[in-house]
Amino acid sequence: MEINLWQERALNATTEPVKCFCDPKTCDNIGWCLAAEQCYSAVVVESYGLVARAGCISVDSPLQCNTPASHNHAILCCNTVNLCNEFLEPELIGGNDIHFTNDDNQSNLTPIMMSIAIPAATCVLVALLLYLLFRFYKRHAWKAHKYEKAVSSGAGDTGTPPEKPLGNPLAVQYGGHQADTSLSPVTAGDSTLQDLLGHSYSSGSGSGLPFLVQRTVSRQINLIDRVGTGRYGEVWKGSWQGEMVAVKIFSSRDEQSWFRETEIYNTVLLRHENILGFVASDMISRNSWTQMWLITHYHENGSLYDFLNTNTVNRDVMLRFAQSIANGLVHLHVEITGTQGKPAIAHRDLKTRNILVKRNLSCCIGDLGLAVTHRRDTNHVDRGQNTKVGTKRYMAPEILDDRLNVDSFEEFKQADVYAMGLVFWEIARRCQCSTGRVVEYQPPFFDQVQSDPSFEEMRKVVCVSKVRPHVPHYWTNDRVLSQMGRLMTECWHESGSARLTSLRVKKSLQQIEPVCPEVKLKLDLI
Repeated sequence: MEINLWQERALNATTEPVKCFCDPKTCDNIGWCLAAEQCYSAVVVESYGLVARAGCISVDSPLQCNTPASHNHAILCCNTVNLCNEFLEPELIGGNDIHFTNDDNQSNLTPIMMSIAIPAATCVLVALLLYLLFRFYKRHAWKAHKYEKAVSSGAGDTGTPPEKPLGNPLAVQYGGHQADTSLSPVTAGDSTLQDLLGHSYSSGSGSGLPFLVQRTVSRQINLIDRVGTGRYGEVWKGSWQGEMVAVKIFSSRDEQSWFRETEIYNTVLLRHENILGFVASDMISRNSWTQMWLITHYHENGSLYDFLNTNTVNRDVMLRFAQSIANGLVHLHVEITGTQGKPAIAHRDLKTRNILVKRNLSCCIGDLGLAVTHRRDTNHVDRGQNTKVGTKRYMAPEILDDRLNVDSFEEFKQADVYAMGLVFWEIARRCQCSTGRVVEYQPPFFDQVQSDPSFEEMRKVVCVSKVRPHVPHYWTNDRVLSQMGRLMTECWHESGSARLTSLRVKKSLQQIEPVCPEVKLKLDLI
């Protein structure tokens, strides 16, 4: 190791006490010390790197001056002049010259850097998150604005609808589907129900329009005529941008039915061609009182009850009615699993008044205010908050004699099948058989109970006397009617477990060949 002039003077110095340059860490930050013997300057290898030290060496100091340099440390001493060790530069073997540094600063570097870096990184992350949220909000606000602009181009609450209907009203009225919750924006002036609902026809996700659009549409409907009344309230024919819709207005005492039906119609994946198409649901303030609206597709043929009262059907139409009703009930009953799955749904009030006849003479099931849902993973039957019961004339024996287990979803489905058998009987009675015979419309048990039977009356007829609707003998002479007769009797069996399932009914109906093969329905439900 080479020794420069200052180092040589230091090694040959006297032992007179001098002031030494001192490592602030060991000298209480005053920077110097009074040597009892010599001053020193050293380089030491620490865990965090090379550290230069300086200070005073007393007589009893463990430090040894001018020891041979190694890979781990090097030390030089002096006592020539005050602060002489300031110019000593020890060198490790194989290393570079090391100038004096304060290892206290070195050791404090990491905490200081961390105290600066962590808040800075946090600020950057927060800023990035706020930016992403802002972009997300702007994008969805833009979509909402486009929807508002599109639907606002039609008639207002009390305005006049456009003179010329927009879009294809047949596609809207009889599409039978419900809308997705992730629709693309539509162009103002070109919006129709087909535009708003059409995206869901192929997307396979969601049901019902976004709630913002539902509220906008409901406030732009012009009521035209009242087309029906019921225990829930009234049904009106309405117009939105020249297209017809049905508006079901609930009475104030039936709020739970409105809430439950809204909840069911917004079920993911509920949309189906044989389930009444849902458009919107909202509370409307008119004439200083609040109305609860449920807006659906409008079907000019009305309910199946109305249709059968005024029309007879041939065997092909009878099968079309029956098959479409079975398809709709199967879709309700089936549970669709997956990320956006659909729960199994039991209707609980299936009857001809709650089934609509579409222009193509197929049917769709409506009025889901009493529906119950079920998921197999939790095995929970959700009956909602609605305490109303179904129509007594269509109640299964286990309901009338209070045997139904409300915690068993299978029993709710069996009760639906019983009611479907009665509906089939009503349709078949209005069918012209091969001999041309047909009878006037009558509801089930018309010859056993009064027009509005009590619960006890129905229990005595169905449970005690075990009466079922009469199957006319002349049906046996008609191939299609005889098969329908056997099918409906299997639907209204006394024991719920002995009844056919809705899926079995659907498959049995598909095996009944219509009179005209070219009109046979090809139904793909599942």
